Amino acid sequence: MSFKLDFSEAQDFSPVPDGIYEVVTANVAEDATQNGAEFINFDFIIRNDIQQARGNSHLFHRIWKAKKDGKYNKGMIMTIAKACGLEDGKEYSSFDEFLTDFALKPVKVQIKNEQSEYNGKTYDNTNIKRFMGTSYPDVQHQFKGKSSSETSNFQREPEQAMDISDEDIPF
Repeated sequence: MSFKLDFSEAQDFSPVPDGIYEVVTANVAEDATQNGAEFINFDFIIRNDIQQARGNSHLFHRIWKAKKDGKYNKGMIMTIAKACGLEDGKEYSSFDEFLTDFALKPVKVQIKNEQSEYNGKTYDNTNIKRFMGTSYPDVQHQFKGKSSSETSNFQREPEQAMDISDEDIPF
């Protein structure tokens, strides 16, 4: 099998430069560290439908549960929800349903590269410092590896149900 180099496919893994970026929310989910510290993990992607640096780069933001009372900072959550254009006053049947409502929402973020120190080691961090409403609500971002029909206007075709009988199952 032959293999050909194509440097046009090379990716830049350096930190996203400080600045303001239009992003789309790729995923929001609760998670925890190995030590059990719980957080909400926001995964944003710099939009490629707008002329800006570092399109398709991921930016992550975490909201940690407070050790004192085991609750998330409601003000931080509401700031992001408002900037993402979620409906004020909307009620959800579960916290997971609320987190799902962030899916594919556009938002504008301000990025700042900073250093932090932990256990005597210094770390470089790309931090989201501010959330703002988008200037481009008509999202046409194309996700890598997805066909245009899957991402066009962020509407997917409904999944077709499969009919499976007992004879189709080997056990």
